[in-house]
Amino acid sequence: MNYADDFVILCRRNAAEARERMEAIMAKKTRVCGVPEESFEFLGYALGRCHSSQTGRSYIGTRVAKKRVKRLCQEISLLTCRTTVGQEAGELVGAINAKLRGWANYFSLGPVSKAYRAVDRHTRYRLRRWLCTKHKVQGPGGQTFPAEHLYERLGLLRLEALTANLPWAKA
Repeated sequence: MNYADDFVILCRRNAAEARERMEAIMAKKTRVCGVPEESFEFLGYALGRCHSSQTGRSYIGTRVAKKRVKRLCQEISLLTCRTTVGQEAGELVGAINAKLRGWANYFSLGPVSKAYRAVDRHTRYRLRRWLCTKHKVQGPGGQTFPAEHLYERLGLLRLEALTANLPWAKA
């Protein structure tokens, strides 16, 4: 099936050239995908076959794309790099929380628990390393800066806690 005739292009002149360019762009950016056998990514979500953790049944749904989880983890790593050790812990946690909250507000559709757990794990690891560097503590920092310290004392946002209010988020 050819969808090239389904486009509307408004231009003052050179309509044929505009159409050719649009078709070339669309040829690069589109593909045919057979769902549920295949999945595809769109706007940060992977769409395709999902499995219910409660019933074990499969369904067509969305989940956070792995690329987006990886990108957020890279951004958290940039926020907690050695060059930021001079700022206050509260400032850093505020910046991390803002990034996490914005990301979680966008990625709250479908089963998000696994993605949230991965981001929480990475954020704890990076914040502990940052705190160890700042306070000149050797080791991984799990004893000196336990999770309770990060979440309760410093106020780090825990994404996993946000899924308690989302009935569809558990996976």
